Amino acid sequence: MQRTLSLVLVACLATTAMAQKLLVKSGSFKDLKSEKELDLEFTFDNMTVGKFAEADYIAKKKTEYNDKEPGRGEKFEQSWIADRESRFAPKFEVLFNDDGSPIKGLRGTTGAKYTLVVHTTRTEPGWNIGISKQPAYIDVEYILKEKATGTVVANAVMLGIPGSQFGGYDYDTGTRLAESYAKAAKELRKWLVKNVFG
Repeated sequence: MQRTLSLVLVACLATTAMAQKLLVKSGSFKDLKSEKELDLEFTFDNMTVGKFAEADYIAKKKTEYNDKEPGRGEKFEQSWIADRESRFAPKFEVLFNDDGSPIKGLRGTTGAKYTLVVHTTRTEPGWNIGISKQPAYIDVEYILKEKATGTVVANAVMLGIPGSQFGGYDYDTGTRLAESYAKAAKELRKWLVKNVFG
């Protein structure tokens, strides 16, 4: 029994590690080697949430929350959208620029030659109800473009990026998802250090 549990744990860890691997789909990120700054842009177009299109997910959750407490659904929708600017993008920036990163990535950087579009294609919000917990997950597409022309230089994906807060106090969806963006940034920075700046 103990051996079976160990094998299951190893399989889960291997799956998680593979899911977070950055896969270059086209082009190359090598042009960043001579750059010191990078303009970051965050997009969520055509994102799915679980098995739903995002608009359908929001409509469903709004109805559920409003049935329990009038007005709560509208608050949920406002938070769902606002978290992108107030939590997700800032968390990504902080972790991307941590540990002496060789390139500075910030939103609205005017002097940068390249823009990195961080496009979230899928979100799994997860849950934490005290007795049961599931981390959040996101799938991200990284699109590197020349700022002046808009020409796409490289395209990569990172799938199944988990988000969960240590200690289990991530009852709020935005808190869990912010940790997914932190993980995405940290893994991207490490990949760039090894494969571009190394």
